[in-house]
Amino acid sequence: MPRLRRRQLLGAATVCASAWTTAGSSRARAATERPLVTDPRRLLDLPEGFSYRVLSHAGEPMHDGYRVPGNPDAMGVFRVGDELVLMRNHEVAPGDRGSGPYPDGVQAPREAYDRDAYGGVTRLVLDPQTLAVRRQELALCGTHWNCAGGLSPWGWLTCEEIFAPGHGYVFLAPADKPGLTAARPIPQYGRFRHEAAAVDARTTIAYLTEDRDDAAFYRFVPDQPSAPFKGRLQALRVRGKPRFDTSRMRVGEQLAIDWVDVPEPNPAQDNVRLQARERGAARFARTEGLWLGERELFVCATTGGPIERGQILCLEHRSEGELLSVVAQSHDPAVLDMPDNITVSPRGDLFIAEDGLDGNYLRRVTRDGRICDFARNALSTSELTGPCFAPDGETLFVNLQRHGLTFAIRGPFEKEAQYEPAVPRGEVEPPAASAMVTSIGGVGAGLCALGLAALMRRKRQRTCSD
Repeated sequence: MPRLRRRQLLGAATVCASAWTTAGSSRARAATERPLVTDPRRLLDLPEGFSYRVLSHAGEPMHDGYRVPGNPDAMGVFRVGDELVLMRNHEVAPGDRGSGPYPDGVQAPREAYDRDAYGGVTRLVLDPQTLAVRRQELALCGTHWNCAGGLSPWGWLTCEEIFAPGHGYVFLAPADKPGLTAARPIPQYGRFRHEAAAVDARTTIAYLTEDRDDAAFYRFVPDQPSAPFKGRLQALRVRGKPRFDTSRMRVGEQLAIDWVDVPEPNPAQDNVRLQARERGAARFARTEGLWLGERELFVCATTGGPIERGQILCLEHRSEGELLSVVAQSHDPAVLDMPDNITVSPRGDLFIAEDGLDGNYLRRVTRDGRICDFARNALSTSELTGPCFAPDGETLFVNLQRHGLTFAIRGPFEKEAQYEPAVPRGEVEPPAASAMVTSIGGVGAGLCALGLAALMRRKRQRTCSD
């Protein structure tokens, strides 16, 4: 993620949370095969027939008396009763109180992990039909650089992309409990510059990415599913190729992998990846976005590949073992430029938010292997962050990070498959115990594999046209 630009607020006259802006009115024949329509408000260009609504912008008052923090980043959607709950990270730098949640004269609450840290998580409670914001509040606070994160069986995992005194951890924020949660780290998941996290609800194995040029790729394996935070932190190793650099992989190449234990996951020095490398762990180029399916896991390596503008890797679980492959990589930044956040639509298409150098897009990889422009930041060069779908697949949420804007996008999304949404169901033990939710991988991520498999078969990437 880009380093620390102070948020730029748009006035209420420019951004109204109740206003929809529509990209064209004529009925389109295919949502992914149209050029983007210029947004008259110069915020977000979309295909014809799609519209956006600004749900929230940084600096506006929330229902709990705090204000919306700046730099919104990764998000996840939960269904709680008859409401949608959108959990949203805020990537706020150390010392940047102006981008934090506290208005002038308001001090950090006792639930804050660090009273002098201004990152955290907000919770937006939405009407699933109208998307009216019923409540907007602080869910977790007192952390640094909450970049990516992920869904888990216990709520929203939020990750600190920093190694600093007392920081560098993953935290858990419940989706179904209103108000603030006392922020407690999960040191078993490691202390390093975290990016994303994903938990397999069947095994409670957690997968973790690291935003470093010489990153490792990690998993946390519990001793038993009933005690999900007691176990071993491990790093991925390519069999027979110790310390292998995955940036050298070719599209379609498959390598057998195994895992090595990290002796000290909660070190005083920033050396978790170095511990892993000593034991032969593979090297990755800035692993960021992460999506977990039933038998496969997709990872964005933001600066991987032949021109260092991005790779998408796949880890497959097979009966004969686990295989690592590259399913896509950038040969042209005009088609794909430094992929970051990643999500899958209910019909199985992959949506990738870029953190590129010259303008940023939300790209769509279709099931037949096409890479299409789905949205473009029409306001600035700020990255789009946090793409995620509502359970019914009719709404895509995304942020315009630097400007602190959160959008809901609706339009003719094709509905060829559905996944089961995350639904709270029961209690678990600390840390920060929260309601259980089911995995949202399932059918959607399985269909994603079809799209990426098709992409592997193509020698060259091509953009969509009419």
